[in-house]
Amino acid sequence: MLHPVVLSGGSGTRLWPLSRQDRPKQFLALMGERSLYQETVLRAAGLPGVQAPVTVCSEAHRFTVGEQLQAISVASGGIVLEPVARNTAPAIALAALHAQATDPDAVLLVMPADHLIEDEAAFREAVGRAVALAGDDWLVAFGITPDYAETGYGYIQRGEALDSAGFRIDRFVEKPDRETAERYLADGGYAWNSGMFLFRAGRYLEELGTHAPAILAAARHAYAESGTDLDFIRIDAEAFAASPSDSIDYAVMEKTDRAAVVPVSCGWSDIGSWSSLWAVAERDDAGNKTEGDVMAVDTRDSLVRASEGRLVATVGVDDLVIIDTPDATLVARKDRVQEVKAVVDRLKADGRSEHLSHRKVFRPWGSYDSIGMGPRFQVKRIVVKPGAALSLQKHQHRAEHWVVVSGVAEVTCDERVFELRENESTFIPRGSVHRLRNRGTAPVELIEVQSGGYLGEDDIVRLEDVYGRA
Repeated sequence: MLHPVVLSGGSGTRLWPLSRQDRPKQFLALMGERSLYQETVLRAAGLPGVQAPVTVCSEAHRFTVGEQLQAISVASGGIVLEPVARNTAPAIALAALHAQATDPDAVLLVMPADHLIEDEAAFREAVGRAVALAGDDWLVAFGITPDYAETGYGYIQRGEALDSAGFRIDRFVEKPDRETAERYLADGGYAWNSGMFLFRAGRYLEELGTHAPAILAAARHAYAESGTDLDFIRIDAEAFAASPSDSIDYAVMEKTDRAAVVPVSCGWSDIGSWSSLWAVAERDDAGNKTEGDVMAVDTRDSLVRASEGRLVATVGVDDLVIIDTPDATLVARKDRVQEVKAVVDRLKADGRSEHLSHRKVFRPWGSYDSIGMGPRFQVKRIVVKPGAALSLQKHQHRAEHWVVVSGVAEVTCDERVFELRENESTFIPRGSVHRLRNRGTAPVELIEVQSGGYLGEDDIVRLEDVYGRA
């Protein structure tokens, strides 16, 4: 049986300011209504013999994964929570151990969560060829047939043919310079390394034990000590932290003598930068890709995204990327967007927060948007999903005023439990034990005004929480 494994640990810093640490690019709808993660899951769901997907992600993104699976009506095969980042080889080991727990002969289709594939029929055909090779104990990489000399990807050099399914891998090569990339393209025997793989779980673990035994030992120990919580598999943090950090390429694929490549041309992109998103997007006659309320005057070959409720106007510009969000705006030349990571590094160094989260923050119960703040006050727009509830909590440094805009909210404030309807309000004193719950079938929207000497999100003492947060 085929078990999709979706690796969702990337931070997507090169797509700042839209991609943030709390909501990286794989969870964003960049090419339509669904996120890249959702598209990856649905792409695998159409394959023959496929099982429910296993997702490997960080603890911080667990609820986002669960909600996005629910939104597309796909059951989870398990959400494996990496307590610390250890690169792809240990992450895949955890997924292999999890799949083997219910299917000793599991075949894994490993896919990063943030890639785009436009020709899904070609992808499915390539998976079929890879499955045949995996049946003969090959560890298969998917190599993208290059159509230009790209310097931003690693390459795979193919060797002898393995029937009609694929080729033995001669070697993996690092990202080349321009001259080398052009030589690879002219040679015809090289493919881009897509980061997608297919193999039997047992074979991968065998090869990992041979070439990177410390990784396998740490993964086995960490998985053996794991616990379950709803669909979440909580990996033992101390045991997993002992694993070396290494990629599947370095740990296994470059060392095994059973590495194969299946070439495929399927409209693939890793959406690694704003320029790559522009390149695959549908553009207007002037070569522009716009989204939101954009007025482009005498503008060509540009990518412009406006945030909700704001107009972005351009006049007489070419080859620009303009990404507007409520709390940050990026303006860059299209040929220099790879340097956006330097902005993120500067934000970290300066102790700022714009790389961490958007003004609108998603929580398992809904979302909040910080719409205004000043000395000793902050105003938030809070939306609570039907059936959801915030934790039972108290604050040491702030009081809160709640005004319901729509829906019916159930409020707990110390010993009182009561309902608030549209245009009704209440006051939560500092230190009071309180909770907000939505027992209805429509979202509850309210305006919260916080006042006090300290208004940070860490001023929350959770006394009871249905989502398992401390």
